[in-house]
Amino acid sequence: MDTSNKPLSGIKVIEMTHMVMGPAVGAILGDLGADVIKIEPISGDKTRVLKKSGSGYFLTYNRNKRSLAMDIKKEEGKKIIKSLIRKSDVFIENFRPGAMDKLGFSYENFSKLNPEIIYCSAKGFLKGPYENRTALDEVAQMMGGLAYMTGPPGRPLRAGSSVIDIMGGMFGAIAILAALQERRSTKKGQKVTSALYENVVYLMGQHMAQTATTGSPPPPMSVRVAAWAVYDIFETKDEQQIFIGVVSDTQWKLFCESFGLEEYASDESMDLNKGRVEQRDVIIPRLQELFKAYTKTDLMKKLDETGLPFAPISKPEDLFDDPHLNESGGLLDIEIPAGGSTKLPAMPINMDGRRFDVHTPVPKVGEHSDQILKELGLDDEEIKDLFDLEVISKN
Repeated sequence: MDTSNKPLSGIKVIEMTHMVMGPAVGAILGDLGADVIKIEPISGDKTRVLKKSGSGYFLTYNRNKRSLAMDIKKEEGKKIIKSLIRKSDVFIENFRPGAMDKLGFSYENFSKLNPEIIYCSAKGFLKGPYENRTALDEVAQMMGGLAYMTGPPGRPLRAGSSVIDIMGGMFGAIAILAALQERRSTKKGQKVTSALYENVVYLMGQHMAQTATTGSPPPPMSVRVAAWAVYDIFETKDEQQIFIGVVSDTQWKLFCESFGLEEYASDESMDLNKGRVEQRDVIIPRLQELFKAYTKTDLMKKLDETGLPFAPISKPEDLFDDPHLNESGGLLDIEIPAGGSTKLPAMPINMDGRRFDVHTPVPKVGEHSDQILKELGLDDEEIKDLFDLEVISKN
C-alpha cells in the first residue's frame, strides 16, 4: 500500500527485536509510514508462539512491517545486515546488554558503515549501576514504585497491561524522531536509549513531588484520601458499575440539580470542595442509594447529558463493540497470519484529520525475504544460494 502521504514516508528502519518494548518502537514508526524491516530468526520470532497472556503480543506490535527471516550468526547473514544498514536511517534492538556487540552489530560498528544511522536500544536500564541487569516490565514496575502505588497496602500489584514496555516503545520512538530532526542540521546519526526502569520513575514523578511538597509519602492509590467528595465507583440497579467524578464547585451544583439533590444544593457547607470532602461519609452512602435506582444504560445517558465525568467499568473484550472506537477509526481490521482477522487499536493520535491505518498486514515468517534482498541488488540465483545455505527463510 502507498505510504507516500504519511509523515515518515521515505524513512527506512531495520528492527531486530522481540517481545513488546522493541517491537512497539517499530510499530509506532511503521504506523507513521516508515518502511520497517523486521529481522527475525529462520524459525521465526519466538514471540509469535507465546501462549496465554503473551499470545497477543506479536499481532499487536508487528503490523506495518516486512519480515526478513535469516541466520544473523552466519557470515552471509551478517553481510546482508551490513548492506541494509548502509541504506537505512534507523536500527532498533532490544536484546540483553552486549548481545549486539558479540554479533558485531554495535553502534560503533554500524556508524562506520553509515555515519547517519540512528541506533535505538530499548533496554531495562539506562547507563549506571543497574545497566547490566536483566529487566522485564514487571521487574521495573516493582522496583520503580508503580506496583506499590497500584495494589492494596502490602500487596504490590502490576498494572493490567504491559504499560511500561509500551511506554518504553513510545519514548524510544520519541528519541528516534528527535534524532532524525537533529540529523538534519548535524548530518550525523547517534545512539539513543529508552529504558523500562526510568520509564516507571518518570511516572512516579507526581508522587515524588507530592512527597516533597507535603512532607508525607503518598499511600497506594487503592487507599488514597480522595481529593474530591465524589470520585468513586458506584453500582447500578442491574449490578453494573460506573465511575463518577465531580471535580469542581460548578460541577457539584450541576450534579445536584440533575439528580434532584436539593438538600445538598442548598447546604452552604457543601458549596466548596473542602467542605464536601469533610462530609464524604454522609454524601457517598446517599449517592450509592440514589444510583441503585438507575440501570447502567439510564445512568450513563443522564450523566452524558449533564456533561459530568463518568465511565463504565469495561473489560478489554467490551472494546471490540465500542461505538466511538468503531465510528472514529479507533479500531483497525487486522489479518491474523494463521488465518482470520480481528479488530485492534489504531495509534491514538490524529494529525490534520488523519488516523493511521494498516498499510502492511502483520507478516508471516520471512514473507518479504525475496523482496527485500532484491531491493539490495541480489538476483534470483544469489537468493537461491542463500536459501540453500539456510541463511534465509522464504515464506
